[in-house]
Amino acid sequence: MRLLLIHAKKFAYKTVSPAIKEPEKLNDENKSGEFENALIVFTTVETNDDEEVLKQAVEEVKKVAEQVKPTTVVVYPYAHLSQDLAEPAKALDLLAKFKEYLEKEIGINTHRAPFGWYKEFTLECYGHPLSELSRTITKTSKGEIVRKEIKKEFYILTPEGKLYDPREFDYSNYPDLKILVDKEVFDKELPGGVNRVNDYCRKFGFEWEPMSDHGHMRYGPHAVVIMESLMQYSWKIARELGIPVYKVMGTNMFSLSEKPVLEHALLFGDRLYELVVDKNKYVLRYAACHQQFAMLRDWIISYKNLPFGMFEVADSYRLEKRGELNLCFRLRKFYMPDLHILNKDLEEAIKVSKIVQNKILEEISKIGRKYVALYNVTSDFFEKYRDVVIEFVKRENYPVLLSLIPGGIYYWVLNVEYHIIDNLKRPREIATFQIDIGNGKRFNITYTDEKGEKHHPVIIHTALIGGIERFIYTILDTAALMEREGKTPYLPTWLSPIQVRIIPLKSGYLEYAEKVAEELEKHGFRVDIDDRSESLGKKIRDAGREWIPYIVVIGEREIKSSTLNVRIRRTNDQKIMNLDELIKMLEEETKGYPKVPLTMPKYLSQRPIPSYHA
Repeated sequence: MRLLLIHAKKFAYKTVSPAIKEPEKLNDENKSGEFENALIVFTTVETNDDEEVLKQAVEEVKKVAEQVKPTTVVVYPYAHLSQDLAEPAKALDLLAKFKEYLEKEIGINTHRAPFGWYKEFTLECYGHPLSELSRTITKTSKGEIVRKEIKKEFYILTPEGKLYDPREFDYSNYPDLKILVDKEVFDKELPGGVNRVNDYCRKFGFEWEPMSDHGHMRYGPHAVVIMESLMQYSWKIARELGIPVYKVMGTNMFSLSEKPVLEHALLFGDRLYELVVDKNKYVLRYAACHQQFAMLRDWIISYKNLPFGMFEVADSYRLEKRGELNLCFRLRKFYMPDLHILNKDLEEAIKVSKIVQNKILEEISKIGRKYVALYNVTSDFFEKYRDVVIEFVKRENYPVLLSLIPGGIYYWVLNVEYHIIDNLKRPREIATFQIDIGNGKRFNITYTDEKGEKHHPVIIHTALIGGIERFIYTILDTAALMEREGKTPYLPTWLSPIQVRIIPLKSGYLEYAEKVAEELEKHGFRVDIDDRSESLGKKIRDAGREWIPYIVVIGEREIKSSTLNVRIRRTNDQKIMNLDELIKMLEEETKGYPKVPLTMPKYLSQRPIPSYHA
């Protein structure tokens, strides 16, 4: 904080015009002022200033005031003392507190000129040695504020509603819960090892981008199919909740000069990506919240419209620590299928959250996995809605780790994190839902009730399958577990980048292969043809490296009998069937899932070899 203190015989100012987009509102008291024997405190609030700095500033002004004995102190916002300016919302907040603290400490009349305005002023300064002083106030090692640690109380909560101390609970039948508790409660170092998921990621073209910041990925043609399939699927299952849902798109950069953006961003601390453009500070979004809330505050919403959801697959940014980065799991840029559901009140939000919970548990069960849950709950919510929390846990049909947190810190009252226990025996958070009682007010989102009165909605935040890359991690981790059990790892057919590969034994059989491929394409399946001059063994091995679910070999016998020789990866079977039977099998395996087109040339002879397939 920079201060220029001038003891003025006379001082007067008058507001002229706005200096920022949303200046402080004027009133009869602050739009102008005239003072005699006043200590004018020209004040610049800087980026790192906080209440600790503010208190030091008050002490400095108090010392000068005790010496020059003014009848009035004037806090005058003055942006010209520094180039490192705080965001307007933060500056205004600290300036208001500055005036309040000065009045309380010094005990004389204190006035504050309005923030965010160009002003004209006249000044007649006393000529004594203390009439002109400057001060620069920064944090000292003694005065630095250490982030306040949030006190958490951990318990095991069973579906029967019993609470246990984590140290005393019997984990014999709940090994997955023990792994989560060891990490979250006891901060134990969990076992490491070589993660096969990293190898699988590279196999399908999920790689780090070496020409970018750490934690940013690139996606090859195979990876694009998987990404696009999951993006479409996440939108599909959002609409299956049984409530109206709107799909939107928006920017990823928001100004920290907007008070709700700043307040919401502060909850994420040092995990934010910040940038400066034309001396204005921005934050890259870490989810779709900012964009959706900015839209919703402009909508005219009736109670008759509620509940409804807003959905976006949002490119999201979190400045994760470099040592924690992990392919397809912990990234600095990722894609989040973010759904926010507006509800009239807390009771409706609880009701809708049960539907959300059902869908989250249903989706993980489709790939043969289960979650172990961490329930973050505010103490006041748990005290009042204990039976509701227990009902949620009953639906888990498995004990959960309960973390009780003091109310009023976060915007939510219930935040459920769903973890898988991966092939390295580590918990990995995938899906989530939260009940948010704060952001409706923070972003001024309102709806009108039956009486025409305005209210702020309660908002459910959820990612039904988690971040897109994190769900891919879950899929690939499932394959890693298969491999560990001695099984052939595979992807679900609907997610396989190539679903059918056709291998004609001779170039003369290519025409028949093309007819088969064309018919499969008509049904929306991704099919390619290996027309290279390679041996059958090499072609089959190459198809195996790409985990292609169905390999169709076409020779003279198949052409004469109008049949197909099909190798099925999932079961390691080899069957003779006709084309209709193959199509029926594919339709059954992909029913209810999106069909995304092939992302590369159909003929292998036309393709270069990607580095991850070399």
